[in-house]
Amino acid sequence: MFVCHGNICRSPMAEYILRHMLREVPWGKDVFVASSATSREEICGGVGNPVYPPARAELLKHGIICEGKRAVQLQASDYDRYDLFLGMDRANIRRMHEILGGDPLGKIKKLMDYTPRGGDVADPWYSDRFDIAFRDIYDGCAALMQVLARDVRKDDR
Repeated sequence: MFVCHGNICRSPMAEYILRHMLREVPWGKDVFVASSATSREEICGGVGNPVYPPARAELLKHGIICEGKRAVQLQASDYDRYDLFLGMDRANIRRMHEILGGDPLGKIKKLMDYTPRGGDVADPWYSDRFDIAFRDIYDGCAALMQVLARDVRKDDR
């Protein structure tokens, strides 16, 4: 479960980038990927807003389609449904701990912590630099894929 503030930019970009990468490996079909928000700002009347057009356009530049995705909010009940929660920045991590009621099993991580450079995924909402957000997310997902591949190899023994 990828998580950002509104679930219309960074977390859906991560969801669809990882899905795209998973299509390339035989075990990819066994991985369920989703994304959600720490806020309700992009959810009106129970219906979430679609992926922000510039985020959708940046994905499309790389051949990734994200049609049909709507913002949803992270729920406490999600903790039992997912193995891993990947926040885009420190503020997301803080809110995830609040919403999920803590992290007794160590499931909450920051996506960029999988990369050598660490830090936060650049927030394109303020900078309008969706290319930089894409680069950060792509790098984080590529590093995550390496960890997942190691886990799969370990399970195959």
